[in-house]
Amino acid sequence: MIKGLHHSAYRCRDSEETREFYEDFLGLPLAGSLDIRESITGREVKVLHTFYGMDDGSYLAFFEAPGEPFEFKNQRDYDLHIALEVTPDALQEMFEKGKAEGIHTRGVSDHTFLHSIYFRDPNGYVIELTAKTDDHDSHMDPATNNARGILDDWHSEKTA
Repeated sequence: MIKGLHHSAYRCRDSEETREFYEDFLGLPLAGSLDIRESITGREVKVLHTFYGMDDGSYLAFFEAPGEPFEFKNQRDYDLHIALEVTPDALQEMFEKGKAEGIHTRGVSDHTFLHSIYFRDPNGYVIELTAKTDDHDSHMDPATNNARGILDDWHSEKTA
C-alpha cells in the first residue's frame, strides 16, 4: 500500500525566488526540474515543476505557472503550513540564521512533544521547523495518547 510521502506540491510565484529560500536558506537541494509544455490531454501549457530533496528521500515540490490564475495569500499557521523535522541544534541554528538574514522568524514554541520555529516563504506559505522532544513518540502513540477519544469528544461537542 502506501509506503510514504514522495512529494508535496505547491504553487509558487517565481521559481528562482523559491529556490533561493528552499535551497540557499533552508539547505534543501534542488533535486529535479520539469519544464512542462503540454498537458496529458495535449493542451499547451507553460509550467515549471521543481523538487527539493530531504534526507528521508521525500521532496517538497513547486509549480510555477505564469498566467494561470491562483490566489497567493498569507496563511495562518493552522490553515496551511509545512512542518519539516530538524535536530534541536539545527532548530537553534536556523532560528539565529533567520534573524540574521532578516527573515521574519517566530518561536521557539513549545508544543510539549515538539519545539518549533516559523518562517514565511516568498509565496506566503508558513514553514515550520520542528525538533522532537524526548517524549515525542509517546505523545504520538495512539495506543496510549487517547487520540481517538479526543477526536470523538470534539465531534460530540461540535454536533451537540
